[in-house]
Order: sequence, then structure tokens, then C-alpha cells
Amino acid sequence: MKKVLVTRKLLRSCEDKASKLFDANLNSNDELYSQNKLLKLSEGCDGILSSLTDKIDEETIKKLPDTVKIISNFAVGFGNIDVEGARKRNIAVTNTPDVLTDATAEIAMLLILGACRRANEGINWVKKENWKWSSDFLIGKQLTGSRLGILGMGRIGRAVAKLAKSFGMEIHYRNRSRLKPEIEEGAKFHESIKSLFSVSDVLSICCPATKETKDIINKDTLEYFPTGAIITNVARGDMIDDEAMVQALNSRKIYAIGLDVYKGEPRIHSEYLKQPTAFILPHLGSATKKTRTAMADLAIDNIDEYFSTGKCKNIIN
Repeated sequence: MKKVLVTRKLLRSCEDKASKLFDANLNSNDELYSQNKLLKLSEGCDGILSSLTDKIDEETIKKLPDTVKIISNFAVGFGNIDVEGARKRNIAVTNTPDVLTDATAEIAMLLILGACRRANEGINWVKKENWKWSSDFLIGKQLTGSRLGILGMGRIGRAVAKLAKSFGMEIHYRNRSRLKPEIEEGAKFHESIKSLFSVSDVLSICCPATKETKDIINKDTLEYFPTGAIITNVARGDMIDDEAMVQALNSRKIYAIGLDVYKGEPRIHSEYLKQPTAFILPHLGSATKKTRTAMADLAIDNIDEYFSTGKCKNIIN
């Protein structure tokens, strides 16, 4: 039986599954392991079931025991792992695509709705118990007829487009390559981010985190947007230059933001907490029982498939 280190606590049914298939070293207290502790616990292990909270960087990869042959990340993203370093050591890295698409798209729409309709301000008024209705009280932006720009038209981006169309939004997108017409379903492709941003009344960031997309929302690119635009992000916090975003909010160039991801989370830029038009969530993209169960099951299946066949369809390196 293969020995597998599970770095974070999983739902009970998923831990039971892991324990049946492997000699699983579970994290019952859901402790966030330091690099040294992760390395110590990985001694004698054949695989690691990791989470985005585990920083498995170049240094960690170099120090992993020779017994470790696979790192199965409990996420669709893998920016926490030095994938190239793992490849050089013949360590397979896998992720959990597809299963979190719908849940993340739902959160993307929640961010769009919350930011457009000033939900944060509304919640704060209700808590004060002294709000008074008037014809111009908390007037927000209506989705119907608004232009939604989607940066990254992969599985999640396409799911967001489908939901947004049901609200009567006009879909625009930028992708590494244009989609086939039958997949576009009427969405308008843009050759550049400048072109996309310039028509985005609302932007939904859904693209992968890469060197090219780091700080793609910055002082210069924010100028491309129509005054009063709304920006939302369900991808990764590294996409946004926080200082530039705060300045754009203060100047009213950007009307509101909806964020589920942040640089250095769980710490976030303190100015976001002071922005009345910031609708912010604690990285809830995949946070449904159905999705988190499917993600963990797939991460477990990736390890099982790899050791059973020597291959795995979700290997990314």
C-alpha cells in the first residue's frame, strides 16, 4: 500500500476514501505545515496530496525525499508548486480541473451582482438599523444590457458567460486563442486586453495565473476601462496591482470591485476594507460540499491512477 501525506484536513468521506486506498497520513487538526514539517512528514511517502496553502517551491522540491513520485494538488491551480522543478526530479504534479467550474462561476456572478448593486453598502446600512428609503438610495448598476468582459474564456469563463447571458449581459472576451463559433455562442472576441477593457462595463477575471498575467490590472491598463467600470476576480490575487486599484477606486475611475482572491491571502490590502464599494469574500470559489468532495476525490483518484497505471490524465508537467 502506497504511503501518502495529506497536508490539509479533507471532508470525512474523502479522508475515509484516502485511508482505504493508501496508508494515508492525515492532518486531523488541519495544521498549516511549515516547509520543514512538510519535508519531515514526507519522509518515506510515495505521494503528497497538497493544497494551495502549501508552498512547495524550488527549495522544497529539491529537499523532498526520493520516494515521493507524485504531488496531487487539491485545486485546479498549481501556482503554489514549482512544477518545472518537480519535472526535473521526475515528480508528477496533478490538479483537479472541471469539477469546480460551476461553483466558481456562481461566485463570479455573486461578485458581479454584489459589486454592481452595492451589496456591501446595503449590508452595512441594515446593520445600522437606521436606513431610510428614498428614490436615489443606493442606486447601483443594472446588469441587463451591460457589457461583460471576460478575461480568460476557459471552462470557468464560459460558465460565467452562460450565466451572465441569462441576466441580459452582452459578452466580450479575450483568450489566448479565439474559440470556435459554436463555443463562442455570440460572444465577441478581442485581439488585445486594451480592446477588451475599453468595452467592459464589468470585467470578470477568469484566466490562469502566469508570469504574463501578473499585475495585468495595473495603473496603465486601468486607464483603458470606461469611467465607472466594475472589476471582479475569481482567478488569482496576483492579477491585480492593489495600489493601482485602490487609487482607481478613490478617484472613481473604477466604480466598484468584487474580489474572492488576493495577493498574500488570507492577508489582504488594508485599503480594500475601507472601500464602501468593495464586495469581498474569503476565497469561496469552490466552497460547496458537492464541489469540495469532487475535488478531493479527484485528487485522490489522480494518485491512485498514477500508481496503478504509471500515467494520469491530469498530469500538468
